[in-house]
Amino acid sequence: MSDLPISYSSEEINGWLLWHLQGRLDRLTAEETAAKGEDLLAGCRKLALDLSALSYLSSAGIRTILKLASTAGQAGKPFSVVSPGGMVKEILEMARLDMFVNIYSSAEELENA
Repeated sequence: MSDLPISYSSEEINGWLLWHLQGRLDRLTAEETAAKGEDLLAGCRKLALDLSALSYLSSAGIRTILKLASTAGQAGKPFSVVSPGGMVKEILEMARLDMFVNIYSSAEELENA
């Protein structure tokens, strides 16, 4: 991993733009991540955040995910989170994010989404 607190990459999978987030999604990276995510949403049909390489998620990060989900919903575009693990998965569960966002254990599950 680089010295940056967060890095991004993306790929197309089953009609979804799968956006990989690596590092920390916190108050220092939330604004940048939200802006990049909104740019991606503008140019895709369906967006999924791959959180498998995310090592930390703060309340600011949760707000970012909810903001992207809301933007996608307003545009009529599907939005999902995939592959959260460890502490990030626990935080998402505690925040009950699954009430607002589809969360899948793997990117392969997007085939049927």
